[in-house]
Amino acid sequence: TGVNKYHYVRALLTNKGNLIMKLKSYISKFFAVLSLMTISLSAANAVVTNIIPFGPGGESDVTARMQQSYYKNIYNDDIVVQYKPGGGGGVGWASLNSEKDDGSVIMGVNLPHIIMQPIAKGDAAGYKTDDINVFSFFHYTPDAILVEASSPYNTLEELLDFAKKNPGNLTFSGSGTYSANHLLTISLNQKAKVTTTYVPFKGTGAAVQALLGKQVVASAGYSTVAAAQGSKVRMLAVASEERLPAFPDVPTFKELGYKIVSGAYRGYALPKSASKETVKEWSDRIMKINADPAFIKQMEDNAFVLVNIGHKEMKKFMKEQIKENEKIAKELGLIK
Repeated sequence: TGVNKYHYVRALLTNKGNLIMKLKSYISKFFAVLSLMTISLSAANAVVTNIIPFGPGGESDVTARMQQSYYKNIYNDDIVVQYKPGGGGGVGWASLNSEKDDGSVIMGVNLPHIIMQPIAKGDAAGYKTDDINVFSFFHYTPDAILVEASSPYNTLEELLDFAKKNPGNLTFSGSGTYSANHLLTISLNQKAKVTTTYVPFKGTGAAVQALLGKQVVASAGYSTVAAAQGSKVRMLAVASEERLPAFPDVPTFKELGYKIVSGAYRGYALPKSASKETVKEWSDRIMKINADPAFIKQMEDNAFVLVNIGHKEMKKFMKEQIKENEKIAKELGLIK
Protein backbone atom coordinates (compact mmCIF):
# COMPACT_ATOMS: atom_id res chain seq x y z
CA THR A 1 0.00 0.00 0.00
CA GLY A 2 0.94 3.66 -0.17
CA VAL A 3 1.39 3.83 3.58
CA ASN A 4 3.76 0.87 3.64
CA LYS A 5 5.77 2.32 0.75
CA TYR A 6 6.05 5.59 2.66
CA HIS A 7 7.38 3.88 5.79
CA TYR A 8 9.76 1.75 3.70
CA VAL A 9 11.24 4.78 1.93
CA ARG A 10 11.50 6.71 5.19
CA ALA A 11 13.31 3.81 6.89
CA LEU A 12 15.61 3.49 3.91
CA LEU A 13 16.47 7.19 4.00
CA THR A 14 17.00 7.06 7.77
CA ASN A 15 19.32 4.07 7.49
CA LYS A 16 21.14 5.75 4.60
CA GLY A 17 21.59 8.88 6.72
CA ASN A 18 22.97 6.82 9.61
CA LEU A 19 25.28 5.01 7.23
CA ILE A 20 26.59 8.30 5.86
CA MET A 21 27.13 9.62 9.38
CA LYS A 22 29.04 6.47 10.33
CA LEU A 23 31.05 6.66 7.13
CA LYS A 24 31.96 10.28 7.84
CA SER A 25 33.03 9.27 11.36
CA TYR A 26 35.22 6.45 10.05
CA ILE A 27 36.78 8.72 7.42
CA SER A 28 37.46 11.37 10.05
CA LYS A 29 39.11 8.81 12.34
CA PHE A 30 41.12 7.38 9.45
CA PHE A 31 42.57 10.77 8.53
CA ALA A 32 43.28 11.52 12.19
CA VAL A 33 45.26 8.28 12.51
CA LEU A 34 46.98 8.94 9.18
CA SER A 35 47.93 12.39 10.39
CA LEU A 36 49.45 10.98 13.59
CA MET A 37 51.33 8.36 11.58
CA THR A 38 52.69 11.05 9.28
CA ILE A 39 53.83 13.17 12.23
CA SER A 40 55.41 10.13 13.88
CA LEU A 41 57.23 9.06 10.73
CA SER A 42 58.38 12.62 10.08
CA ALA A 43 59.83 12.85 13.58
CA ALA A 44 61.51 9.45 13.25
CA ASN A 45 63.01 10.29 9.87
CA ALA A 46 64.00 13.88 10.54
CA VAL A 47 67.70 14.77 10.40
CA VAL A 48 69.26 13.60 13.65
CA THR A 49 71.83 15.55 15.64
CA ASN A 50 74.56 13.43 17.22
CA ILE A 51 76.31 15.49 19.89
CA ILE A 52 79.86 14.36 20.63
CA PRO A 53 80.95 15.79 24.02
CA PHE A 54 84.60 15.94 22.92
CA GLY A 55 86.57 17.77 20.27
CA PRO A 56 86.96 16.44 16.71
CA GLY A 57 89.41 13.69 15.80
CA GLY A 58 88.94 11.35 18.74
CA GLU A 59 87.44 7.87 18.82
CA SER A 60 83.92 9.13 19.56
CA ASP A 61 84.07 11.44 16.55
CA VAL A 62 85.73 8.91 14.22
CA THR A 63 83.20 6.16 14.91
CA ALA A 64 80.24 8.56 14.74
CA ARG A 65 81.37 9.58 11.26
CA MET A 66 81.84 5.94 10.27
CA GLN A 67 78.21 5.31 11.22
CA GLN A 68 76.86 8.17 9.10
CA SER A 69 76.97 6.42 5.72
CA TYR A 70 75.49 3.19 7.09
CA TYR A 71 72.65 5.10 8.75
CA LYS A 72 72.00 6.90 5.46
CA ASN A 73 71.91 3.61 3.51
CA ILE A 74 69.62 1.86 5.98
CA TYR A 75 67.23 4.68 6.94
CA ASN A 76 67.66 7.09 4.02
CA ASP A 77 68.31 9.94 6.44
CA ASP A 78 71.23 11.90 7.80
CA ILE A 79 72.95 12.18 11.14
CA VAL A 80 74.67 15.51 11.70
CA VAL A 81 77.65 15.38 14.07
CA GLN A 82 78.12 18.34 16.41
CA TYR A 83 80.70 18.90 19.15
CA LYS A 84 80.25 20.07 22.72
CA PRO A 85 83.66 19.58 24.35
CA GLY A 86 84.76 20.39 27.88
CA GLY A 87 85.29 18.70 31.21
CA GLY A 88 86.29 15.39 29.64
CA GLY A 89 82.75 15.05 28.28
CA GLY A 90 81.13 16.45 31.42
CA VAL A 91 79.93 19.68 29.80
CA GLY A 92 77.88 17.73 27.28
CA TRP A 93 76.53 15.17 29.74
CA ALA A 94 75.46 17.90 32.16
CA SER A 95 73.29 19.37 29.38
CA LEU A 96 71.90 16.12 27.98
CA ASN A 97 68.54 16.28 29.73
CA SER A 98 67.83 19.75 28.38
CA GLU A 99 67.90 18.42 24.80
CA LYS A 100 64.82 17.35 22.81
CA ASP A 101 63.54 13.94 23.89
CA ASP A 102 61.75 12.98 20.65
CA GLY A 103 64.68 11.02 19.25
CA SER A 104 65.99 13.86 17.09
CA VAL A 105 69.03 14.32 19.38
CA ILE A 106 71.39 11.65 20.70
CA MET A 107 74.67 12.12 22.56
CA GLY A 108 77.87 10.09 22.73
CA VAL A 109 78.76 8.57 26.10
CA ASN A 110 81.91 6.95 27.48
CA LEU A 111 82.70 4.53 30.27
CA PRO A 112 84.32 4.82 32.77
CA HIS A 113 83.91 8.60 32.41
CA ILE A 114 80.18 8.81 33.25
CA ILE A 115 80.77 6.78 36.41
CA MET A 116 84.16 8.04 37.58
CA GLN A 117 83.59 11.76 37.08
CA PRO A 118 80.60 11.96 39.48
CA ILE A 119 82.52 9.75 41.96
CA ALA A 120 85.68 11.86 41.88
CA LYS A 121 84.18 15.31 41.37
CA GLY A 122 80.88 15.03 43.21
CA ASP A 123 78.53 17.93 42.47
CA ALA A 124 81.28 19.65 40.49
CA ALA A 125 80.81 17.04 37.76
CA GLY A 126 77.53 18.75 36.87
CA TYR A 127 75.63 15.48 36.50
CA LYS A 128 75.09 12.10 38.13
CA THR A 129 75.52 8.70 36.52
CA ASP A 130 71.80 8.02 36.88
CA ASP A 131 71.07 11.17 34.84
CA ILE A 132 72.51 9.53 31.73
CA ASN A 133 69.94 7.47 29.82
CA VAL A 134 72.34 5.18 27.93
CA PHE A 135 70.65 3.01 25.30
CA SER A 136 73.68 1.33 23.69
CA PHE A 137 77.40 0.67 23.86
CA PHE A 138 78.79 -0.40 20.51
CA HIS A 139 82.57 -0.52 20.84
CA TYR A 140 85.51 -0.71 23.24
CA THR A 141 89.14 0.45 23.02
CA PRO A 142 91.95 -0.71 25.33
CA ASP A 143 94.16 1.91 27.00
CA ALA A 144 97.75 2.23 25.83
CA ILE A 145 100.96 4.17 26.47
CA LEU A 146 102.42 5.77 23.35
CA VAL A 147 105.40 7.94 22.45
CA GLU A 148 106.19 9.98 19.37
CA ALA A 149 108.27 8.06 16.79
CA SER A 150 111.53 9.94 17.44
CA SER A 151 111.29 9.46 21.23
CA PRO A 152 114.39 7.92 22.87
CA TYR A 153 112.13 5.55 24.83
CA ASN A 154 111.62 2.20 23.16
CA THR A 155 110.08 0.28 26.06
CA LEU A 156 107.77 1.01 28.96
CA GLU A 157 110.59 0.25 31.40
CA GLU A 158 112.82 2.87 29.80
CA LEU A 159 110.02 5.40 30.09
CA LEU A 160 109.41 4.53 33.74
CA ASP A 161 113.13 4.70 34.53
CA PHE A 162 113.02 8.30 33.31
CA ALA A 163 110.04 8.92 35.60
CA LYS A 164 111.83 7.46 38.63
CA LYS A 165 114.89 9.63 38.05
CA ASN A 166 112.81 12.74 37.25
CA PRO A 167 109.69 12.80 39.47
CA GLY A 168 106.86 14.77 37.85
CA ASN A 169 108.74 15.36 34.58
CA LEU A 170 107.15 12.49 32.69
CA THR A 171 104.14 14.22 31.14
CA PHE A 172 101.23 12.30 29.63
CA SER A 173 98.64 13.82 27.32
CA GLY A 174 95.16 12.30 27.55
CA SER A 175 91.48 12.87 26.88
CA GLY A 176 89.69 14.51 29.82
CA THR A 177 89.89 14.12 33.57
CA TYR A 178 88.82 10.97 35.44
CA SER A 179 88.56 9.35 32.06
CA ALA A 180 90.01 5.99 31.04
CA ASN A 181 93.24 7.77 30.05
CA HIS A 182 93.51 9.64 33.34
CA LEU A 183 92.80 6.53 35.41
CA LEU A 184 95.51 4.66 33.51
CA THR A 185 98.13 7.17 34.67
CA ILE A 186 96.87 7.09 38.27
CA SER A 187 97.03 3.30 38.27
CA LEU A 188 100.49 3.26 36.66
CA ASN A 189 101.79 5.77 39.22
CA GLN A 190 100.70 3.50 42.04
CA LYS A 191 101.79 0.18 40.61
CA ALA A 192 105.14 1.39 39.26
CA LYS A 193 105.73 3.70 42.24
CA VAL A 194 106.42 6.75 40.10
CA THR A 195 105.18 10.34 39.98
CA THR A 196 104.03 11.57 36.58
CA THR A 197 102.06 14.57 35.34
CA TYR A 198 98.80 14.10 33.46
CA VAL A 199 97.81 16.85 31.02
CA PRO A 200 94.11 16.62 30.04
CA PHE A 201 92.83 17.70 26.64
CA LYS A 202 89.31 18.06 25.23
CA GLY A 203 89.57 14.83 23.28
CA THR A 204 91.91 12.22 21.83
CA GLY A 205 92.49 14.33 18.73
CA ALA A 206 93.98 17.20 20.73
CA ALA A 207 95.92 14.82 23.00
CA VAL A 208 97.50 13.15 19.96
CA GLN A 209 98.45 16.50 18.44
CA ALA A 210 100.19 17.39 21.70
CA LEU A 211 102.15 14.14 21.48
CA LEU A 212 103.11 14.62 17.82
CA GLY A 213 104.05 18.24 18.56
CA LYS A 214 106.32 17.04 21.41
CA GLN A 215 104.46 19.14 23.95
CA VAL A 216 104.44 16.07 26.21
CA VAL A 217 106.82 13.16 26.73
CA ALA A 218 104.20 10.47 26.14
CA SER A 219 100.47 9.90 25.78
CA ALA A 220 98.05 7.88 27.83
CA GLY A 221 95.75 7.05 24.95
CA TYR A 222 94.15 4.08 23.24
CA SER A 223 95.33 1.30 20.96
CA THR A 224 93.36 2.95 18.17
CA VAL A 225 95.80 5.88 18.20
CA ALA A 226 98.56 3.53 17.05
CA ALA A 227 96.30 2.23 14.26
CA ALA A 228 95.38 5.74 13.12
CA GLN A 229 98.85 7.33 13.38
CA GLY A 230 100.92 4.42 12.11
CA SER A 231 104.66 5.16 11.94
CA LYS A 232 104.22 8.55 13.62
CA VAL A 233 103.92 6.91 17.04
CA ARG A 234 105.21 3.91 18.96
CA MET A 235 102.97 1.96 21.35
CA LEU A 236 104.91 0.73 24.38
CA ALA A 237 102.21 -1.21 26.22
CA VAL A 238 98.51 -2.00 25.88
CA ALA A 239 96.00 -2.54 28.69
CA SER A 240 94.29 -5.58 27.18
CA GLU A 241 94.10 -9.12 28.55
CA GLU A 242 96.17 -10.43 25.64
CA ARG A 243 98.25 -8.92 22.87
CA LEU A 244 96.21 -7.38 20.08
CA PRO A 245 96.21 -9.20 16.72
CA ALA A 246 96.91 -5.91 14.95
CA PHE A 247 99.96 -5.28 17.21
CA PRO A 248 101.50 -8.66 18.04
CA ASP A 249 104.83 -7.10 19.09
CA VAL A 250 103.33 -4.77 21.69
CA PRO A 251 103.30 -6.30 25.21
CA THR A 252 100.41 -6.02 27.65
CA PHE A 253 100.86 -4.31 31.01
CA LYS A 254 100.24 -7.69 32.64
CA GLU A 255 103.18 -9.20 30.76
CA LEU A 256 105.37 -6.39 32.06
CA GLY A 257 104.34 -7.02 35.65
CA TYR A 258 101.60 -4.40 36.05
CA LYS A 259 98.08 -5.68 36.64
CA ILE A 260 96.31 -3.12 34.47
CA VAL A 261 93.45 -4.07 32.14
CA SER A 262 91.44 -1.01 31.19
CA GLY A 263 89.93 0.99 28.39
CA ALA A 264 86.81 2.83 27.29
CA TYR A 265 83.35 1.75 26.19
CA ARG A 266 81.56 4.13 23.84
CA GLY A 267 77.89 4.39 23.03
CA TYR A 268 74.93 6.74 23.00
CA ALA A 269 72.32 8.20 25.31
CA LEU A 270 69.00 10.04 25.13
CA PRO A 271 67.44 12.49 27.58
CA LYS A 272 65.82 10.71 30.56
CA SER A 273 62.39 11.94 29.47
CA ALA A 274 62.58 10.02 26.16
CA SER A 275 59.86 7.39 25.79
CA LYS A 276 60.58 3.66 26.05
CA GLU A 277 59.62 3.37 22.38
CA THR A 278 62.22 5.98 21.40
CA VAL A 279 64.90 4.27 23.50
CA LYS A 280 64.14 0.89 21.91
CA GLU A 281 64.06 2.34 18.40
CA TRP A 282 67.46 3.97 18.78
CA SER A 283 68.99 0.92 20.42
CA ASP A 284 67.77 -1.21 17.51
CA ARG A 285 69.16 1.26 14.97
CA ILE A 286 72.67 1.30 16.45
CA MET A 287 72.72 -2.48 16.84
CA LYS A 288 71.60 -2.87 13.20
CA ILE A 289 74.54 -0.77 12.03
CA ASN A 290 76.83 -2.82 14.27
CA ALA A 291 75.66 -6.00 12.51
CA ASP A 292 76.59 -4.76 9.04
CA PRO A 293 79.57 -6.84 7.76
CA ALA A 294 81.14 -3.84 6.04
CA PHE A 295 80.90 -1.75 9.22
CA ILE A 296 82.37 -4.60 11.28
CA LYS A 297 85.36 -4.82 8.94
CA GLN A 298 85.87 -1.06 8.92
CA MET A 299 85.85 -0.95 12.73
CA GLU A 300 88.21 -3.90 13.09
CA ASP A 301 90.59 -2.48 10.48
CA ASN A 302 90.87 0.59 12.70
CA ALA A 303 91.54 -1.48 15.88
CA PHE A 304 88.10 -0.96 17.43
CA VAL A 305 86.59 -3.85 19.38
CA LEU A 306 82.87 -4.12 18.67
CA VAL A 307 80.43 -4.82 21.53
CA ASN A 308 76.66 -5.20 21.30
CA ILE A 309 75.08 -3.89 24.48
CA GLY A 310 71.57 -2.63 23.77
CA HIS A 311 68.75 -1.26 25.90
CA LYS A 312 67.67 -4.71 27.13
CA GLU A 313 71.09 -5.45 28.65
CA MET A 314 71.85 -1.90 29.77
CA LYS A 315 70.47 -1.93 33.31
CA LYS A 316 72.41 -5.06 34.29
CA PHE A 317 75.56 -3.90 32.48
CA MET A 318 75.55 -0.47 34.13
CA LYS A 319 74.97 -1.99 37.56
CA GLU A 320 78.02 -4.22 37.06
CA GLN A 321 80.12 -1.33 35.77
CA ILE A 322 79.20 0.94 38.68
CA LYS A 323 80.18 -1.76 41.17
CA GLU A 324 83.46 -2.47 39.37
CA ASN A 325 84.40 1.20 39.00
CA GLU A 326 83.58 2.00 42.62
CA LYS A 327 86.02 -0.75 43.57
CA ILE A 328 88.68 0.75 41.28
CA ALA A 329 88.01 4.22 42.73
CA LYS A 330 88.63 2.89 46.23
CA GLU A 331 91.85 1.19 45.13
CA LEU A 332 93.06 4.41 43.56
CA GLY A 333 92.14 6.44 46.64
CA LEU A 334 89.44 8.49 44.90
CA ILE A 335 86.86 7.46 47.48
CA LYS A 336 87.07 5.84 50.94
